Amino acid sequence: MCGILGVFNHPQAAELTYFGLHSLQHRGQESAGICVSDGTKFHTHRGAGLVTEAFGQDQHNQLNGNIGIGHVRYTTTGDSGLLNAQPLVFRYTGGQVAIAHNGNLVNARSLRTDLERQGSIFQTNSDTEVIPHLIARAGPPIRKAVQEAFRRIEGAYALLFMTETQLVAAQDPRGFHPLSLGKLDDGWLVASETCAHDVCGAKFVREIEPGEMLVIDKDGLHSSSFVEPNPRSICSFEYIYFARPDSEIDENSVHKVRKELGRQICREMPTEADVVIGVPDSGLAAAIGYAEESGYPYELGMMKNRYVGRTFIQPDQELRRKGVRMKLSVVRQAVEGKRVILVDDSIVRGTTSGRIVEILKNAGATEVHMRVTSPPIMFPCLYGIDTARRMELISATKTPEEICEKIGADSLHFLSEKGMISATDRNDSSKNRGHCLACFSGNYPTNTC
Repeated sequence: MCGILGVFNHPQAAELTYFGLHSLQHRGQESAGICVSDGTKFHTHRGAGLVTEAFGQDQHNQLNGNIGIGHVRYTTTGDSGLLNAQPLVFRYTGGQVAIAHNGNLVNARSLRTDLERQGSIFQTNSDTEVIPHLIARAGPPIRKAVQEAFRRIEGAYALLFMTETQLVAAQDPRGFHPLSLGKLDDGWLVASETCAHDVCGAKFVREIEPGEMLVIDKDGLHSSSFVEPNPRSICSFEYIYFARPDSEIDENSVHKVRKELGRQICREMPTEADVVIGVPDSGLAAAIGYAEESGYPYELGMMKNRYVGRTFIQPDQELRRKGVRMKLSVVRQAVEGKRVILVDDSIVRGTTSGRIVEILKNAGATEVHMRVTSPPIMFPCLYGIDTARRMELISATKTPEEICEKIGADSLHFLSEKGMISATDRNDSSKNRGHCLACFSGNYPTNTC
């Protein structure tokens, strides 16, 4: 679930991209990169770690141009090393092109094998690199080359391309992940989430539509459809977990949706308790909604160390375990001697949940009733979340009762699929507002290559 951002026609493109990437840092913490164009050549820097770690003043001084794209990476395909950091930059017969990708291509392996047999040499093991190879084989102009490449790739892709004089944004035919357009003075901004528009001072214009390719150049915006769009399948976890609360997706406030998720789970499983708390940060809004619906007081029962990254998106299981111990602590006075409703967004592997229940009871909570604002995750995601093996998913092998016993909670309830969809107000088929529910049901919207 990477974050991408593009700026067109602004004299401080690199600085704006840097600030925008800060607002998207929650979407990836392994590497960050920026590529800018001054109209004739590219200037690129990529570094490991957070945006602040990847860029210093020396790098800023070297990034001169009025067009730019940036990327923060969360590994799903390929190694997490700097070699796979984006934007990727390549040269072909039509000139230079930089690319930034959010998502995951399900047919990347087969495409890569075909391209290697035809003589292509790959520099990374990222799924994204198959796209520039397809573009190079199609040849100029870039608009035609990109369209031909898109007709061969399958999966989730919100993409930004940059040439010396153009910015190109594209959304896969199902719209798995958000991508939006904003107006910025005399220029434009494209970002994974609307919160980046707010940070950069851009005015939100609209979402990039499924199957749409938007070319931005000196003559303005040029929109076209490269394939027939499918019914939209927005990733449910954009609302549940990944997106920032101050973002909007399909005109829905993420914060408002999460509060409604909490309300829904309270309606489904009302429980006697003394206090409601949420797991920071993505469980807080849902906990507020639960408290409002139940009438129980909401308390800030847990504190998050702001200098520790998101444990769910750490690529290594041992890092996740260590991250949980470092990340969360309990406000003892809020939970001691009380029956606690604990609201969280999901249970993936169970490592975090078990540790949280343990530290709450160690702090004196007499009961811990866990409420999860997503259905059980039973199948791996193919479209951008690092749950590659089903055996890693605790709900794939255990019933909710068994999970409850394993994590040490007094009760456990997962929100129903119907309740989750209802909370997002996206169940209007006439507006083409569907969900990807593959991780809950195993019904994948694409061919699972």
